[in-house]
Amino acid sequence: MTILSWGKGETVYRVHSDAYGSVEFNPSSAGNARFSPLVNVAGAVIPTLYAGTTLDCALMETVFHDVPFVAGPKMWSKATHVAGKAWSQLTLSRDLALVDLSAVPLRKLGISRKDLIECDGSQYPETRAWGLALHDQYPNAEGLTWTSRQADPARAIVLFEDNLKGSVLIPSGLPTPLLLSDGSARLEILMLAQRLGVLLTP
Repeated sequence: MTILSWGKGETVYRVHSDAYGSVEFNPSSAGNARFSPLVNVAGAVIPTLYAGTTLDCALMETVFHDVPFVAGPKMWSKATHVAGKAWSQLTLSRDLALVDLSAVPLRKLGISRKDLIECDGSQYPETRAWGLALHDQYPNAEGLTWTSRQADPARAIVLFEDNLKGSVLIPSGLPTPLLLSDGSARLEILMLAQRLGVLLTP
């Protein structure tokens, strides 16, 4: 297992429920993500925070994560995928200690990128088991990092609240809702949707 020291001064973005503040970790047991929710042996959820090194990465890992790989226009419901979400811009005040899930360290761990990072949702119970094992076996690791499958070459990270040492995340203002007050999507959402061939519907 390789621990990467990374992030001092870097800006990262997270897309999250507007019920949470910019640096508030997600404590919910709901959802079905690659490395969350993580539930420990006592049955308690380990709060996590996902982020990416670009806003496009954060959006691709959340709002547009399940856009199908098909040619031509793809309909995408704002009510289902965009409403109730916001993005936050954060600066890291110091380096983070992150488990490196890039190709060479993964080979050292004995699992391929295809099986851990590039697999689909049907294998998420297995990838969450890996995430929990890494969290439990390496308490000095504050999270995981990998090259985003959804928006390479951006870096994705997930942080473990219970392993994070001190205040590291400095927000730049308040969270930004993905939808404007009239229900239309912000320009950043529209531009990425256009690149994906996605038509946003109500």
